[in-house]
Amino acid sequence: MSGTTRTSADLDPRRRRTLFRAWHRGIREMDLIMGRFADAEIGALSEDELALFEALIEVPDRDLFRWLTGEDPVPENYDTGVYRRLKAFHRHDAPIHG
Repeated sequence: MSGTTRTSADLDPRRRRTLFRAWHRGIREMDLIMGRFADAEIGALSEDELALFEALIEVPDRDLFRWLTGEDPVPENYDTGVYRRLKAFHRHDAPIHG
C-alpha cells in the first residue's frame, strides 16, 4: 500500500508520476511528509511549482529531512515558495505518523 489517499485518475502523466515518487522516497518518514503534501497540493501546483517540487524529490532523504527539521540550513537554491509550503504543511509539534 502506498499510503496515498488521493486518486490520480484526474492527473496528467507528469503529476501522476510525481505523486507516486513522493510516496516512494525510501524512508517512511519522508514518504509521509512528501506524499501527504503531494496528495493535498499536486493538482493545484503550477507548472513552475511542480518543477520545484520535482527538484525537492531528487534531494536525498537525509538532507531534505534535516532541512525540514531545521538541523541543517536550506541551500539557497532549494529555499523556494514550494519548499516553504512543504515545511509549513507538516507541523513539527505533532508526530509524522498517524
